[in-house]
Order: sequence, then C-alpha cells, then structure tokens
Amino acid sequence: MSNLRYNIATMKNNLLIKNLYEKLCSELEGINFSEPVAVVYNPLLYASDGVEKYLRYSDGSKRAIFLGMNPGPWGMAQTGVPFGEVEAVKNFLGFDELTITPPPNEHELYRVKGLDCQRSEVSGKRLWGLFKEKFGTAENFFRDHFVLNYCPLLLLARSGKDRVRNFTPDKLGKSEREKLFAACDSCLRAVIEILKPEYVVGVGNFAHERAAQALSGMNIKITKILHPSPASPQSNRDWGGKVTEQLIASGVWQ
Repeated sequence: MSNLRYNIATMKNNLLIKNLYEKLCSELEGINFSEPVAVVYNPLLYASDGVEKYLRYSDGSKRAIFLGMNPGPWGMAQTGVPFGEVEAVKNFLGFDELTITPPPNEHELYRVKGLDCQRSEVSGKRLWGLFKEKFGTAENFFRDHFVLNYCPLLLLARSGKDRVRNFTPDKLGKSEREKLFAACDSCLRAVIEILKPEYVVGVGNFAHERAAQALSGMNIKITKILHPSPASPQSNRDWGGKVTEQLIASGVWQ
C-alpha cells in the first residue's frame, strides 16, 4: 500500500507541473520578442523527454526549492534539466539516454546535441556538484529539495553579422519583460503551491528578486545564494564553501 501511495503522489506532481508548463508555453508563444533578440529556444518543448524524466524527482513536498534564472546554452538548453550540465545529468541524475529534437530555429553557434554535447556549463557543474558532495545521491537530494528555473526560455541576441549571444530576461524591453514575468510569476506560484517548500532559494540576485515578487504573501522563507557563474569573480574562489555557509546561515541546511 505504501508503494501505491508513493506512485500516486509521484504521478500527481508530475502531471500537475507538466500541465502548468504546457500552459506557460502557450502563454509565452504569444510574446513577440523584438531586436536585439534574434532566436528563442524553449527546451520545455523540444527537450520534453529530459523535462519529463526530471519531473520524476518532484514527488512529495520539498523543504527547499533552488530557483535559477533561465536555461544556459550548454545546460538546460541541451538536456531540459535546470542547470542541466551534461555530465551531472548523466552521472548524478542517472539519465543514460534522452531523446532531444533540436528546435526548428536552431542557430549554428548554439547547436542542441543533448547528451552528446561536449561543452560543460560551469554553473550547472558547480551547483549539481555541490549537491552531490553533500548528499551523495540524487535520491537523497531530491527527498527534500528540487531545482527550478524561473523562465524556460533561452534568448539569443544579435551581436553582429551571423552571430548571436546569450541574452538574459532582465535585459528585455519593458513591455516584453512585463508579459514574460507575468506568465512566469503565475507558473512559479502554482508550482510552489504543489511542492509546498519552506524555503525558496534564489540562485543569484535576479532569481531572488523574482521569487520575492512572485511569492509575496505566501508563507515561504525566501533567501539567496551566490550565483555559480564564472562571470562572477566571487564565484571563482571556493563557491561551494561560500554557498554552504550561506545556506547554513539562512537555516536551509544544518
């Protein structure tokens, strides 16, 4: 009987969150991004196999949710997993195969190769590496934790003839930003209601600010950690040690 209840709970969360993502994708399709945005990837659509495999870990309520900004080109854009650095997805999450169909508007400088991608996303490597160091196995980590991205879209902006670069959502114009944030805020609130965390941990300032805005009025403790991106000088010296101290200080970890 206990196994039956566990399976029902797992399917319930899987299906509820999947339905929310489908609704979010529909809303985001209505946003027309203007220059300099040239290409938009939505891994919730073309990497749905990775998304669905990842959501199997969403069973039950969680003590803490780690919230990122949006997909990185060599992480979630490849695997459908938040901060989904390929080696972490294979070796920590245990995904041996993923069926990933590259998006129809794929840019030659940002090819989607799924688990065959040879690039490593440093942010994902650091984040999942810390969780592996502390918890040992994915099952131990996901018992009380989960990782989400606030926005599912990878935005690529024009940066010269035939070239594009990663473009984060906070840099969008006001009208596009407001439409995007409204849809993502609504989805985040609904997912948080399903997972019922005590803490939401913003990975970096942007995610922390969006969590504080979107989850205002909900009985949730919102805190943040240093973003693992190598673009931050602070992150390149013992990022794991600094973040562990932050999580202990905020009460998320002991």
